[in-house]
Amino acid sequence: MKVTTKGQVTIPQEIREMAGILPNSDVEFSYKNGFVLLKKITGTTSRGKKIVDRIKAQTKLTMSTEQIMKLTRGQ
Repeated sequence: MKVTTKGQVTIPQEIREMAGILPNSDVEFSYKNGFVLLKKITGTTSRGKKIVDRIKAQTKLTMSTEQIMKLTRGQ
């Protein structure tokens, strides 16, 4: 198996199935004792969740969902 110029590899289907890695699954890589480890992330610790939480913490939104929807619909 080769790594592409973008650093990408294809995880073999058998490994994905054993690990429960589905399309759009969040995974993380780590390096320990000379081995590269791939781990499926479950729960709320995913990278995407962390990014959303960080953005939410920086946002001071005072509009309700209904007000936002009116703006987007042009009402």
